Amino acid sequence: MKIGITCYPTYGGSGVVATELGLALAAKGHQVHFISYAIPHRLNRFVENIFYHEVEMANYPLFEHSLYGISLTSKMLEVIEYENLDLMHVHYAIPHAVSAYLAKQIRKKSNGDIKFITTLHGTDITLMGLEPSFMPLVKFSIEESDGVTAVSRFLKEKTLTNFNIEKDIEVIYNFIDINKYRPMDGSEYRKHIAPNGEKVLVHTSNFRAVKRVTDTIRILDIVNKQIPTRLLLVGDGPERSECERLSRELNLHKEVIFLGKQDALPEILNAADIFLMPSQSESFGLSALEAMACGLPVVSSSVGGLPELILHNETGYIAEIGDVERMAKYVLDLLTNEKKYKTFSTNSRNRAVQHFDKDLIVPKYIEYYEKVLNS
Repeated sequence: MKIGITCYPTYGGSGVVATELGLALAAKGHQVHFISYAIPHRLNRFVENIFYHEVEMANYPLFEHSLYGISLTSKMLEVIEYENLDLMHVHYAIPHAVSAYLAKQIRKKSNGDIKFITTLHGTDITLMGLEPSFMPLVKFSIEESDGVTAVSRFLKEKTLTNFNIEKDIEVIYNFIDINKYRPMDGSEYRKHIAPNGEKVLVHTSNFRAVKRVTDTIRILDIVNKQIPTRLLLVGDGPERSECERLSRELNLHKEVIFLGKQDALPEILNAADIFLMPSQSESFGLSALEAMACGLPVVSSSVGGLPELILHNETGYIAEIGDVERMAKYVLDLLTNEKKYKTFSTNSRNRAVQHFDKDLIVPKYIEYYEKVLNS
């Protein structure tokens, strides 16, 4: 197949999943055309069967703001026609699904057609999509998609309920490359961040308020009073300055290590003991899956799709949002019980391998593509 993929090219989960899906499809011989305003950050090398088309935005004095949605539609039409695409797959409803719908309608006028699939990733439904000005557009674009997928059962149910949609939504979970994210020796890196044998907690995110990154510092504050511990914070975003302020206020500025945005995640994860995800909202939890694939138990909040990924008292622990005392108790339980820790670590790796390996999930997308094309 010739498949067009549109996603946000940033560090967020939707862009990561879309890019990894494109790479996996290309490896299976399909031709993949990425259409976005910048090259996805994981497309950092030449890959056979992968092509990138940049959306160019017009800059006219009359327009105070760039017209990305319109420019994206134009580029989609161009690529669909000249590359003879079979299918468009857009990730994140706003504005990608709307642009794909426009491209489809314009294509029909020239006696052509293109089917498009929309994958819902989370905040396009649970946050942005609930904005009164966006709700009609999101509902319309989902209902007009030729196929719709969601990354968790939670997100599917939330979509059907929030937007009163009767359309069938296919649940296809996010996936991981288990050969890239795997247990490996992290001692070389660990000796620099925990030179005196401290335990190491880790969190990765885009540091938005919904991730509750400050909770990880409060958890560290409790744990560190009983066991010498360090906290690795990977990523960047609007809450970073507040996290830095809190770590100084709690006199933990030496124990909290801000690494910023990093690509060497497997190496960092393997230098840690436990992954923390205290989010207020999480439709799947891709970063938690990456940690699990490296053999890390996860301590998280009980929100969204996280209970579909993390098995309480098997691969990690789940607590109520904001209950840092409970989360800290769970962390201490794992750090002080070596036998239990090893069992949870093995369970985490096994769950990632047995349920979320890309070789299990990518064929489900291909099967769904064929179903939509033949409908």
